Amino acid sequence: MKNIDALKKEDMNLADKIYIFDTTLRDGEQTPGVALTVDEKIQIAQKLNNLGVDKIEVGFPASSNGEIESAKKINSLNLDSTLVGLARSLERDIDAVIDSDLSYVHTFIGTSPLHRDYKLKMSRQTVIETAVNAVEYAKDHGLTVEFSAEDATRTERDFLFDVFTSVVDAGADFLDVPDTVGVLTPVFTRELITDIRNNFSTPISVHFHNDFGLATANSLTAIECGANQAHVTVNGLGERTGNCSLEELVITLKVAYGIDLGLDTTRLYSLSHLVGRFTGVKMPVNKPIVGDNAFAHESGIHVHGILNNANTYEPMSPELVGHSRRIVLGKHTGANALRSKLKQYHIDLNEDQFCKVFDEIKSLGDSGKCVTDDDLIAIATIELGSARETPIIIKGLSLSSGANVSPTATVKLEIDGVEKETASTGVGPVDAALNAIRNLIQDSIDVELEEYNLEAITGGTDALAEVFVISSDSHGNKSTGRSTNQDIVMASILAVLDSINKLLLIQRS
Repeated sequence: MKNIDALKKEDMNLADKIYIFDTTLRDGEQTPGVALTVDEKIQIAQKLNNLGVDKIEVGFPASSNGEIESAKKINSLNLDSTLVGLARSLERDIDAVIDSDLSYVHTFIGTSPLHRDYKLKMSRQTVIETAVNAVEYAKDHGLTVEFSAEDATRTERDFLFDVFTSVVDAGADFLDVPDTVGVLTPVFTRELITDIRNNFSTPISVHFHNDFGLATANSLTAIECGANQAHVTVNGLGERTGNCSLEELVITLKVAYGIDLGLDTTRLYSLSHLVGRFTGVKMPVNKPIVGDNAFAHESGIHVHGILNNANTYEPMSPELVGHSRRIVLGKHTGANALRSKLKQYHIDLNEDQFCKVFDEIKSLGDSGKCVTDDDLIAIATIELGSARETPIIIKGLSLSSGANVSPTATVKLEIDGVEKETASTGVGPVDAALNAIRNLIQDSIDVELEEYNLEAITGGTDALAEVFVISSDSHGNKSTGRSTNQDIVMASILAVLDSINKLLLIQRS
């Protein structure tokens, strides 16, 4: 039985050379709601070039003067990648590609019954004649021609072959097979591409859409069967549900198939995020290869394996794509993961402190909170600085507040083993709670709150509140107190009690 490391190239009918044709700047920009500026297109083209893709489809020049200008500007960069312009099978469209200073045209015409009858309203013969005229016109003007039979996968096989035969005779350099509405499955892809490969020596290109989530799988299958080129987009952008994903195809070929296309894959993560930022299309966290969770681990079992050997729960290293590994803290966190995180930030806790931090992380996770590294640092730092002994412990808290109602806090404390309870009002719930504490401790210590600071550690409504206070006693002693909690009032109480306990310990020492 084959595994991921044992796929045999000799079991496949691989082409001698496999090209990556990136159409992010054309089909990717056709993603609903996406419109790239010229400067953004230039930056993406440069990054695609630095990645090492073979061809970049820079746009559809006939659609606007702006498309022509952006194509010219990208062409002036003298990139190593071949630049391509899209054109319908019309002389004016091909002229627009020529006017863009491009030497490679990707021309197309619909070939399926649906396209012939309802969009083009052309007979079979007219479709062939139109396609041939376009290819001949482009070749007469010195262009490299890639011909696409739009909606090829829903075109009658005999007619598709008639079209391909005619455009090859006219000089087409590449035959493109678009799965325009993404209806292929790998089984049918294998049958179709094998049949085309057996009947045509002209290089085969595939342009597969992702309507059923199979664009990458179908593209891989086509390459196994001898396709010379795959059309892709960064992040799988494109019409409707998009196209074959550049990063997924390239990395699967490299890792699972052992086919290195010579691309600098360490640039994939940064390219993905640049395109996401420019297009406004945010990738799901679980997006393969480049998603934020692609190399993130929370489960204690998984983290333990990762820390011993990353291959236990990762099919490749994050560095391969310019990504990084993340150990995520939450309800599934194990002790090994927490110790690794603390070591990463050079935080040294004793066993008792570690257990308290571990319990708090678990508790936050159980409450639905995603514990960030900043949260951990705050929690661990506070534990390091907390009072060694706690003569005063919070045992209960009840709050009432609202419009036209004085905020009231009922606080129960255990002071040196004795429980006391009282209620106080204040200008707000925090002030009311602190007033109640003052009343309860007045027989034990005279304390003034000199400084109170509150901030959210991270964004979001579930952010941990961190409170820092400075308190002083009647003897001139001062102490700090810190606490974190999702509840601002509780964080305030715990911080104040931490500072008071420190003052009590100073007085009793």
